[in-house]
Amino acid sequence: MDHFTLTGRVVDIHAGRVFSGVVEIANGRIAAIRETSDAVEASFLLPGFVDAHVHIESSMMVPSEFARFAAPHGTVATVSDPHEIANVLGADGVRFMVENARRVPFKFHFGVPSCVPATAFETAGATLDASAVARLFDELQLGYLAEVMNFPGVLAGDADLLAKIAAARCRGLPIDGHAPGLRGTDAARYATAGPSTDHECVTLDEALDKIAAGMKILIREGSAAKNFAALHPLLATHPAACMFCSDDLHPDNLVRGHIDRLVARAVREGHELMAVLRAASTNPVQHYGLPVGLLRVGDPADLIAVNNLHDFRVRRTYIDGRLVAEDEVPRFDRVAVTPQNQFNATTKTMEEFAVPLRGSTLRVIDAFDGKLVTGELHLPAKNVAGQAVADPAADVLKIVVVNRYADAPPAIGFIRGFGLKRGAIASSVAHDSHNVVAVGTTDQDLCAAVNAIIVAKGGLAVADTGRVDVLELPVAGLMSADGEKVAADYARLDTAARELGSSLTAPFMTLSFMALLVIPALKLSDRGLFDGGAFRFASVFVSDPESE
Repeated sequence: MDHFTLTGRVVDIHAGRVFSGVVEIANGRIAAIRETSDAVEASFLLPGFVDAHVHIESSMMVPSEFARFAAPHGTVATVSDPHEIANVLGADGVRFMVENARRVPFKFHFGVPSCVPATAFETAGATLDASAVARLFDELQLGYLAEVMNFPGVLAGDADLLAKIAAARCRGLPIDGHAPGLRGTDAARYATAGPSTDHECVTLDEALDKIAAGMKILIREGSAAKNFAALHPLLATHPAACMFCSDDLHPDNLVRGHIDRLVARAVREGHELMAVLRAASTNPVQHYGLPVGLLRVGDPADLIAVNNLHDFRVRRTYIDGRLVAEDEVPRFDRVAVTPQNQFNATTKTMEEFAVPLRGSTLRVIDAFDGKLVTGELHLPAKNVAGQAVADPAADVLKIVVVNRYADAPPAIGFIRGFGLKRGAIASSVAHDSHNVVAVGTTDQDLCAAVNAIIVAKGGLAVADTGRVDVLELPVAGLMSADGEKVAADYARLDTAARELGSSLTAPFMTLSFMALLVIPALKLSDRGLFDGGAFRFASVFVSDPESE
């Protein structure tokens, strides 16, 4: 339809008022907004929501399918970092995301990944150096440099990393940050180098430090990292510096809600309506220069109709004047996808998961529910026939990372916090290099779960005394083109993980970050246990003479 009108209570964020009005839409843009005293439809009309930082891959859906699940929640645009697929497929992975996204009526704003590989301490599937970053900016016309995770490299003046930042700066493009725990003068130095946002703050004081350094704070509430409770006071004290993001959102959560849930939650917390809506729309649009309308005359007609300004249940979503979702149902079709992948490992034997005893004390990863950071514990090793084994009674389990890109021995460590009483869980969604990560109670179940993923060439698996259930992810071992199926399969495996004893809110999401070396304190890569604070490898056994 080229020309039509919408009536309702118009939420004018710019003037800070709500009035009865008529919105006239012509050729995909807002042609006029007229205030009226006539009785109008009860819906409230407001700008569509923007996720200010998300890895589409973590939804386990390709972009075109992600859009079909996000649009019904009022999301019209995302600021998307294709970092995950780039670590598997390099520039070809970025091209895949952009080309697939262009096939649906949704506004994906992709950046160029800045850290592929994320560190030199793991095996990834590709490398994007500064020249490759510059080529992707120009070839695909991408809009920002995605999160600069190697903040130690920025502070140390790493030449290639600074060249990537310069490639964005000389094109006048924003630069996303990622600096967990960085405070004071270091935070100021990092911001001065170019990064202008941060989504890794876990405390209010850390966020205030970074705001003082000139950075915008993305209030994150994803499937694993949940920082809204700590950071929402910023909406009252520093509303211009706030945006909402999910970062990583698994399919079961995306089915239930997106940025709409953060908006409703912020309003329930008592925050001023317009400040909340600016964080959900205006601030990211202006910061990133998005081609997204904000319900002004002349803007693209990217808007939503919601039932009220408390629940924010989305009744209709429009993008460029097209009705793309209505009553929680997308109004555009699924896109056919030809999978791309890189998965070269072959199956493992149970003996490869054995850990010969080399000391009496283990260096153990301490995992926390709802957090990406981990701790380091020193706990007694359980000795069975000269081997260090998992101790489910003490919640000390084995964790392994298996190189997916070439045959290599598994890297093995120990972890507390998953709570499994039996069985194992495994995933090829394993930030940032997406090797196979698994946690389990026995070598038999660990081997079975890992092998199921290797045979499928990517996915999630639950193994329980000989029985294995798999969710297959044929696109880069990260995504599927069938959102309904992946959401249902994920919910089934998530339930199965809980039945094994895990009390984590999102066991598979937490698992996916246990190989993320750039977030302290202790993680495991395919090359070994890694101390994220000291940024070096560590021994599994405390005072192990073979590793010191």
